[in-house]
Amino acid sequence: MAERAEGRDLVPISGLLSYRLSRTSSAMSRSAALRYRREFDVSLGEWRAISLIAADPTLTLNRLARRAGLDKAQMSRVVSRLTERGLVDRTAGSGRTSQLALTGEGTRVYRGLISAANERDAEFLAALTPEEAATLSGALDKLADLALAVEERERAHPGDTAC
Repeated sequence: MAERAEGRDLVPISGLLSYRLSRTSSAMSRSAALRYRREFDVSLGEWRAISLIAADPTLTLNRLARRAGLDKAQMSRVVSRLTERGLVDRTAGSGRTSQLALTGEGTRVYRGLISAANERDAEFLAALTPEEAATLSGALDKLADLALAVEERERAHPGDTAC
């Protein structure tokens, strides 16, 4: 990573932490998408929806979209595909909401997906020493907390209409 002498030197994009994290995350996601498509015929968005529903069977479409980081329309299309394939059931909830749950087949696919995800996770963690893995985990927690705080600060700027 580029050094910053007393905060005066500008770091090129390739040295910026957010850029490096984004590139790493994207590469990890692309390789996951390839494997999950090949082995389970699901997209990365479908994998995320399936795994989030498995983790919390009380999810509605809105809450699922927020947790997956997608807008409601995108998630609605994902859930519709999963429903058509017989992997997810929608049950009427209160008002205009619907509860989402994995079907028996959805649960079977989830078990295969989560096993593959755990294998991938172990492969990435094996590149680190136990100390490095612990340091990375703590650093990611700190960065995630700070990122949320910075996002809130940016949203509070008067006149901003981005996002």
